[in-house]
Amino acid sequence: MIAVSYKSFSSWVEGIWNVPYVSSCYLINASVINHKETRPSYKHDQWDPDMAFCADMREKDIFMYVSNRVDFGHLINADNFDSARINSEIYQLFDNRWDWEQRYIHENYTENFNPNNTIEQPCPDVYWFPLVKSRFCKEFIEIMETYGQWSDGTNKDLRLDGGYENVPTRDIHMKQVGLEPHWLEVLRLYVRPLQELVFTGYFHDPPRAIMNFVVRYRPDEQPSLRPHHDSSTYTINVALNRPKIDYEFMLAFKKR
Repeated sequence: MIAVSYKSFSSWVEGIWNVPYVSSCYLINASVINHKETRPSYKHDQWDPDMAFCADMREKDIFMYVSNRVDFGHLINADNFDSARINSEIYQLFDNRWDWEQRYIHENYTENFNPNNTIEQPCPDVYWFPLVKSRFCKEFIEIMETYGQWSDGTNKDLRLDGGYENVPTRDIHMKQVGLEPHWLEVLRLYVRPLQELVFTGYFHDPPRAIMNFVVRYRPDEQPSLRPHHDSSTYTINVALNRPKIDYEFMLAFKKR
């Protein structure tokens, strides 16, 4: 169980609290169960089992505690976990956000907001941030390669409303692999604060992104992309490839 003092929600307080009610997950000393006179009862004419249990403990003068002195782990929500998907954990952002962040968000992400931190800026208005871990990149690639239905890199694209792509790439849209809402949430939770940090004055919550996709560059397929203007207020690019191991497409920004 995790708890903070009712007196202060602004800081973490470690301790143990005597409480009148517990639910969902708790530890019971075996001696309480083994003795008939202290054995818990979950039955009551009007109350649910959890309320009946707590009332029974109070009547028997058996204290119930909430403690955060030891980390016993935590509960997860497995209701929407689809084991048929490859890398199912990456789809768990909404259901198990804490675990998702531990798996995928870069360990130095919070340093982006350190006032003493210098943000890398290779050229004007272009910024480099630690955002996600290599596991995120690896699993994203595996999801896309497993799906395998890359566009053909021509201007004709039936996935778009008008059926025409001005600057075509060989790509897979997030919608095609069921990751569109998850990626929009990544933009809202983790990218938007970075944008507000460097592009002061622009605020849009949630961010609006119509087309989100993963592009595949290969020397024998589409090795590069011609210069163009994105139809966007700002653009985010996440390099999923491994430096000095995979094919490294050079992403260039022309100075204005």
